[in-house]
Order: sequence, then structure tokens, then C-alpha cells
Amino acid sequence: MSTPVNSVHQLAVAEAAHATQNTTDSKDKKPTVLESHGYFLGKTIGTGSYATVRMAHSERHEGNVAIKIVSKFSAPADYLKKFLPREIEVVKGLRHMNLIRFLQAIETTHRVYIIMEYAENGSLLDIIRKDQSIDEMRSRKWFRQLVSAIEYCHDRGVVHRDIKCENMLMDIGWNIKLSDFGFARGHMKPKNGQPILSETFCGSYAYASPEILRGIPYQPQFADIWSMGVVLFAMVFGRLPFDDSNYKELIKQVSSKVVFPKEPKVHSNCKSLINKILAPLKSRIRISGIKQDQWFSFEENQASTSRERRSITSESDVESRRLSVDPDTLIPPNLITKDEFEARARPRGARRDSGEEEQPVKTENAFESDSEHDEKFPVSKTRKPGTKKDS
Repeated sequence: MSTPVNSVHQLAVAEAAHATQNTTDSKDKKPTVLESHGYFLGKTIGTGSYATVRMAHSERHEGNVAIKIVSKFSAPADYLKKFLPREIEVVKGLRHMNLIRFLQAIETTHRVYIIMEYAENGSLLDIIRKDQSIDEMRSRKWFRQLVSAIEYCHDRGVVHRDIKCENMLMDIGWNIKLSDFGFARGHMKPKNGQPILSETFCGSYAYASPEILRGIPYQPQFADIWSMGVVLFAMVFGRLPFDDSNYKELIKQVSSKVVFPKEPKVHSNCKSLINKILAPLKSRIRISGIKQDQWFSFEENQASTSRERRSITSESDVESRRLSVDPDTLIPPNLITKDEFEARARPRGARRDSGEEEQPVKTENAFESDSEHDEKFPVSKTRKPGTKKDS
């Protein structure tokens, strides 16, 4: 029979042996793929059917980063084959203070990891929900930053095609960081003076331009501008200008004069700019025009006695918005949205959570080469975007 002293002694020996075993196991345990690259995962900041975004600490970057983790077993095939490789190819070459910076992409047998700059203060949508609407001083600042980011992209032949409040993140200094280039496309500069049209209808219905909603080939640069107008409206009024719950009603709304709420009070110059952006394609303002606009270029210390300009929307503009066909005859385009990808993803239970160790396939590091002619990230063997008709 064991005495109390013997029992205590035996327990101490067992604990010491267990501690020794744990130490040995920790020494023998191989680092994960991310840990081998100096990334140590933290809290989850976003999740979906086939992708999760987690914060991580990076030794190399001496701070926190965001890592988008895409499951190859859950993600839809066309996302893996077309949109994901295109996203990585596009973001590799972008460097702008108002764009989330791409840092590195890592592919393994099970997953694709996209490492990006981390935005500490959430999204513009979070701020709108919290504050109900955003005062014109902050709206002007953030809209200017958005315009600067999109002008930079367009000048380099890149179109975003999914501009919305959810994709506008805030850094530690409360500056806009445009993110999520999942629907972006490069090589879109006009050739021989002829614009390159897109036939991939993607984005979000509430932010989509009339030409996208009608399912006709469109110039994505001008569709981006329309989406920016929706963002500006959402900031100053705290709501979206168009109701996307009914396609036929949505078509009527985007083809009619913009209806402004009575509250909150918004300066007529701001409404005028929104009217110029949410306009038919032929009369829709370009980025150069936005930058010269009175509300956009207004300085807060400017004399408050400056006269207000009347809205430029004339009766002829309103007439030109009207559809030449009955909305009932229009067939909704096959608009690819993030929700559609989520719906088409394999359920989480269908994932092959293999016990095998993930094997690195290949890594692509943005810091090792900035050449735009680098081989694109090899998620799959797809054609280079822009070489053939977009689909």
C-alpha cells in the first residue's frame, strides 16, 4: 500500500516525465508551412464557405499581416482556375498608399495562402453602420483616396470590378485601403485607341452599372466609376441608392434620375457630383472630371460664401436614362457575385481534412522581383488574362 509520501513522489516523477516528453515532442514537431515562412496565425477576422481570413504575426514584416486561406477542396473550380490566379497576378504589381498591399502567395497541396497588409480599423461599411452616415468632410477625404487608388489602377490597365463599402478597409490612421481584387482584371489599356470590353458580369447588383445589369459588353473602367458613385452616396446618406432585391425594379431605378433622401442634409454640390457619376454611359463623368469637380476639390478652409452650383442633371439627361425596351423583356445577366461563389462551394463537411502534412507546391514572393513579366502564380495552368476574349 502506497504511503502519502510515496504517492506524492510518484506524481512528481510522472509530471517530470510528462514534461520531458512534451519538450521532446515540441523539438521533434515540424513547423507548419506558414511558420516556416515566419507567419504565426492569430484570430480569425473573416470566414466563408471556402476561404478564411486570419490575422497573423510576421517576423519578416515585424508586425501583423492578414492571411487569406483558400481551401482547394471547397472552392469552386472556376474560382481556382480563373479568378484566383488573375487576382494574384494583378495585385503583385500594385503599389499605392490606398491599396491593400500584397506581400506573398504560398500554394500547398491543400490550400492557397495570400498574405496581405493588415488594416486595423475594419471596413467603411462598419463605420457607416456605426455612425449611420458620414459627414461630408470625412466622405470627401475617403472618396478622394478611393479616386486616387482607382486612377492608379486604371492608368496601369487594371480594373477592380467589385468596388463596394465592404472592400474599403481602414488602416491605423483611418485611411482607405481598397482590398479584394478577386474580380480584378489586368491588361485593359485600350489598344490602337479601341477600348477593351469585358463580358464577365461580376460584382454586386447594388453597385453594378446599368450596362452590366443589362448584360451587354461593357468598359469596366466606367463601371468602376459608377460603383464609386454608389459608394459616395452610401457614405453621405448612410444607405444604398438602389434596391437590389428585385431585378426589374433595380433596372428601373438605375435608368431613372437619382432619388436623394431628405435626411441627412447633404450639400447640393455633393448631390451634383453623384448625379454626374450615376449617369448614363455617354454622359457619365470620367475620373479627370471628378478631380475637377467643385465638391471634390473643395477645401474646408475655403470661404463659405462660395455660390452653390445647380445640379447638372437636365431633363434631357433624365430622358436619356430611360430604357428603350420594356424592363419585363430583359433577362438578368449571369452576374457572378461572391455570394454565388459561396453557394457553389462544397460544404465544409465535404472538405478533405487530410492528416497528411501539407506539401509546399511553389511560393511567389512580391519582394523578390517586381517585374511585371514574372511567371504568374501557378494555381492552375490558365491562359494569361487579356490574351483572348474575357469569359
